Formats: sequence, C-alpha cells, structure tokens
Amino acid sequence: MDGIPVLFARGQGIAQAWENSLVELYRHGADVSTQYDKPGDPPSKDATMTFVVETPLAEPMIHRDLPGGFEELQEYVMEVCDGIKDHCVRDPADATDTRWEYTYHQRLFCYEAPSLAPIDQIEQLCRQLAEAPHTRRAQAVTWKVWEDQRCYDPACLQSVWCRITDAPDGRALSMNVRFRSNDAYKAAFMNVFALVQLQQRIARRVEELSGQPVRLGRYCHMADSYHIYGSNLAEFEGRFLGAIERRSFEERTIRYEDVRDLMEAARPAILEKASRMGR
Repeated sequence: MDGIPVLFARGQGIAQAWENSLVELYRHGADVSTQYDKPGDPPSKDATMTFVVETPLAEPMIHRDLPGGFEELQEYVMEVCDGIKDHCVRDPADATDTRWEYTYHQRLFCYEAPSLAPIDQIEQLCRQLAEAPHTRRAQAVTWKVWEDQRCYDPACLQSVWCRITDAPDGRALSMNVRFRSNDAYKAAFMNVFALVQLQQRIARRVEELSGQPVRLGRYCHMADSYHIYGSNLAEFEGRFLGAIERRSFEERTIRYEDVRDLMEAARPAILEKASRMGR
C-alpha cells in the first residue's frame, strides 16, 4: 500500500488494547522522520491507528509501563476532567504570554471563539444525548482554525463523539476519540485512561438528565499519526517488548481498584502543585 499504513487493534480493557496497538504499530508501522528529530535519531514508527477498548472499565485497567507513576496518572485525569490546569493557558491577545496554548479541559468545557460566550461542549453533548440518544451530532471539538494553524503547539486531541444504543443489558454510551497526532508509547495510555474517565462522567450526566440508566459501551481511539519516536525505540524494544517476552499479562498490568485509594489520596497534593503552576 502506498502512503502511511492504516492499522487496527483491540482489547478487552485499556491496558490490553493499548499494548496490542503498540505491538501492531511496531510490527507494521512505517519508518518516518519527524521535525523533532535530533542528529543521529532513527526514524519513528508511524501509522494511522484505530484501536477499540471493548469494555473500558474491565480490569486490569492499568499497564505497568505507563509513562510516569500512579500519582502522575491521577494528575492527568484531573487535568483533563476537572480542569486543574486551565489557569495555565496563555492569553492569545498577549504576545508576551508564554504559558500553554491550551488544555483539553478548557477546549472541551470552555471553548472560546471570537464574539461568542464560552461554550461548555460536554454539557451540550450530554443534553443532546439525553434528548435523542441516537443523535449523530453529539460531539465536542478542540481545533481553533484561527489560532491552531499558526501556533507552536496545537492541540493533538481533535474531537470526542458519543452515541447511546440499546442492548439487552441496558443502554450503552460508546465514545469515539480522534487525535491528529499521538505519541503511542509516551502519551497514549494516559490519554485513553483519562478519556475513559471522561466517558464515565458523560454517562453519569446523561443518566442524571434523562432519568434512565446508562452504562459504558466500547471506546474507540483513532489517531492520524500514531507513533513511537525513534529516540524512544531502544527503550521500547528493551523495556516494553522485553516485558512481553519475560512476563505474563497479569505481571505487566495492575488493577485500578488496587491503586484507586492511593491515587485518590494524592488529590490534595496534586491540587496544591497545580495551583502554583502558570502564575
């Protein structure tokens, strides 16, 4: 096939689906250089990837080779779902402001456009689903064409789309997420974990608005460029692929339920840390 490969993976839970996507990318991805390469860096492994998490809350949810630790994972969930770092976003009208270009939470929950009041896209999405579960319009986007075509660090996450379908065991909310660019090894696991937490919050809000129970359906993760940077390939081969050869899947993963209390206990320290950022 000419052009960038189009690959597919799936798994019962988050950890399994992410691991399978990385193995598929390593085996069948193209060798592609990037604009971030340093002299001597090998090319990245790159592909257009779609992978499906069939049961997003299935245990074990956490892969032990996640970037960072459990506290960092909790911090990222709070950044995406609670907006604890929205104050770090720069003022686009101030050329001297060098803070962040965006946070996903700000773009999803407080999307700002010229001449419009801030828009809570997730609340609107939830209300659309509560009124018409089968709607094809329940989505939230992050791209700001008037800013992101020119900014240094444009948003990687592009959209969130949800739909509710009926099943014998109740109504299920499925979610599609699309990234334009996704660091498969050093970011994607945390992305998926946090977005599944968002999927769960959306389901709860739709349930609250509609008065009818809603459970989680499958999660679908799509990335136009899903890549392992060449500078990380040696680590990936030795650590990630080496662990697959030496350890069972149970040894490579951990149940979220077994570390949930530890992660929740870190919230006050995370909030204090976040409050000092970007000031």
